[in-house]
Amino acid sequence: MAIYGTALLALCTLIGVALGEALGMALHVKANVGGVGIAMMLLIAARLWLARTGRLTPGLKLGVEFWALMYIPIVVAMAAQQNVLAALEGGPMAVLTGVVVVAICFCLVALLSRSAGAHHD
Repeated sequence: MAIYGTALLALCTLIGVALGEALGMALHVKANVGGVGIAMMLLIAARLWLARTGRLTPGLKLGVEFWALMYIPIVVAMAAQQNVLAALEGGPMAVLTGVVVVAICFCLVALLSRSAGAHHD
């Protein structure tokens, strides 16, 4: 049932986009701030939760892994559509937001790596 993996990705994407839009509005930036990254972090968290609770069926795992492999091409395609110059002209808040989001993601990746590694030992 690989379709469940796609459904999980769609749910994470909707939540991530909504949170990215809300974050953009809160920071007074007329853009989605980190919605795709938030969606991918939600997908990773959901996959870990499903694996820990024993609910990650082979079909669901196949769907989630497929979209995990497609992550980089999707992000590159979406980033190509964004207007970087407009973000830079938006002032230092847009640049600061980007730097903070990247730093948070680095920390979360390290945290998730450690927690996943601790369970495999």
